[in-house]
This record gives sequence, C-alpha cells and structure tokens, in this order.
Amino acid sequence: MITFAEELLLLALDDKKGTFIEMPTMSLEYGLVGAILMELALLNKIDTDMEHLLLIDGSPTGDLIFDKVLDIIKQESQNQKPIFWVKKIANDLTSLQTVLLDRLISKGILKKEKHKILWVFNKRCYPVINNTEEKEVKTRIHELIINKDIPDPRDVVLISLVDSCNLAKEIFSKDELEKAEHRIKLIAKMDIIGQAVAKALVEIQKIITDAVASVSLRPIP
Repeated sequence: MITFAEELLLLALDDKKGTFIEMPTMSLEYGLVGAILMELALLNKIDTDMEHLLLIDGSPTGDLIFDKVLDIIKQESQNQKPIFWVKKIANDLTSLQTVLLDRLISKGILKKEKHKILWVFNKRCYPVINNTEEKEVKTRIHELIINKDIPDPRDVVLISLVDSCNLAKEIFSKDELEKAEHRIKLIAKMDIIGQAVAKALVEIQKIITDAVASVSLRPIP
C-alpha cells in the first residue's frame, strides 16, 4: 500500500513525460505535507480541533518521514494551527519530493532517467513503469465523485488534496469537470488539514501577486 503523499505525487506526474505537471507555486510542497499530516491523523498520532493541530502520540511509527514530522511537531511547546504546521514542515523538509520519488522507484512504480534540455542541462525525469497504483487512485476518485458514493476517511483525505492542488483536471474530462468540482468542494470541506493546505496556498499566491504588483508599479529610474 502506498501513502497519501505517494498517491498525490503520482497524480502530479505526467505519465509519459515523467515530469511534474504545471501547478500553482508551492501547491505540491504544501499538498505533500498535508498528505503526511492526514496520514498521521489516521494513525491517531495527531488530531485537530476547530483551531489547533494537537499531538496525541509522539512515539515512532517506523516510517522515517512520518517520524521526522512528529519530531518537528514535538519541538514546538505551544499548540499551533494546522496552517502553521503545513508551512513550517514544508520549509523544514526541503528534500521531501526527492525522498518520495526514491520510494516510488524502489517500489518499482517509477524509474529514473536523464533527459537533455537544449542539449546543455540535465533534467531528471520519472516516467511511470507500473501505473497500477495510479490507475487505482484515479479510478477510485473518479467513480466516487461521478457515482456520488459515500467517501470513506481515506477518500475524503485524497479528494481534499486533489482540490487543494488543483489536480481534478488530471482525473476528469472537460465535460465532467464542472459537475465534479462542485462535489469535490463539498467533500474537501470535511477535512480540516486539507482546508489548511488550501488556505496556505491562497496566502502564498497573494504574496506573489502583491510582490509582482509592487515591482510593476515601481517607477523606472
């Protein structure tokens, strides 16, 4: 079984090119952290109330990434909001994407290749060699949304991440997308951590927009 973060990473990869699809700034970084926090919540390691993310059990899980995140949370003496942890953990775990890609490679789901860009720079690509896992993820979400089935807790988590990272277009056709997005939004509201990821992305986009605006308005010397 692969983790939420690994599922999200597969959804964010272009199957043929082996590169990440174009996404808003920090979407994937925050989404992966949210996926890890959601996994820890289902493992009863953390919980959330209306305001804060709470550490319930800081004992090791045996997963290096999960345990690193638990260690980061344990170092904070005060309870913090989920959005605080999404941003902090994303900032602290700068190699998270690489670690998760290596895990998917070791599981035989991805392979690593090098492709030349402009015959000068090397860029690593990660084409899917065993897409069973990804097909299961996409099919599960597609059928759940289209058939209006009742989602289980893991489905709620993944749909929330799909919404936060704007990945619905990778799962649904153009004709399906408008109706699908409405149901996705409804289900995404069930998950507090997913909402924190979405809020963090809104904040970072506003910062970027404001920065670009300030530069464009600056008088030319």
